Amino acid sequence: MTERENAVNRNLGLVRACCKRFKDRGVEYDDLYSAGCLGLVKAVDNFDTSYGVKFSTYAVPVILGEIKRLFRDGGAVKVSRNLKELSLKIKKFSIEFQLKNGREPSITEISEGLGESAEKLCEALNASRLPLSLTADSDDDRAVDIPTEDIAEKLTEKLALRDVIKTLNSNDRKIIELRYYKHMTQTKTAERLGMTQVQISRREKKILNELRLKLG
Repeated sequence: MTERENAVNRNLGLVRACCKRFKDRGVEYDDLYSAGCLGLVKAVDNFDTSYGVKFSTYAVPVILGEIKRLFRDGGAVKVSRNLKELSLKIKKFSIEFQLKNGREPSITEISEGLGESAEKLCEALNASRLPLSLTADSDDDRAVDIPTEDIAEKLTEKLALRDVIKTLNSNDRKIIELRYYKHMTQTKTAERLGMTQVQISRREKKILNELRLKLG
């Protein structure tokens, strides 16, 4: 087993913990777990110790992001049982393939691996991404159960952001503090730090890009 696979296996508990937050919200646990595992794989691949945060702090928002994407993409939409089962097989195969090869498989590779035609695979993938009907009646085949915001989830994301901000140098931390915690304008922030508004604007963009990269 490779170091990458070991890292994923060691942290599967994070996936299970994240999945519990979405229990009984319209998506089957297997779907949640598959999406969470995909997020974990992405976190393992992109994590850098230079971020100065624990792996779990970095990984949880990435895992949650993949699970929430499942809802956005229609993971709770009702489809035929055969297509549903094939969709799960595709997800499982894709995760295992990604672990071994470090990339996502092509449709041809999935077709060969599962012994299904490319047309059938595309049908299964498209069926799991039907447009959502937020106003559908409860007996409508496309009715979905959209999860509400989870307070614990928001706290986790805030903690992750706080830890990442700590890795910034003191001047960059001050810019973020004045702009996003004290809600000062770029002009006021520039005056406080002895910089120009243009300098603040350019630096702020770089800081935000850096934070996005570190949070995955």
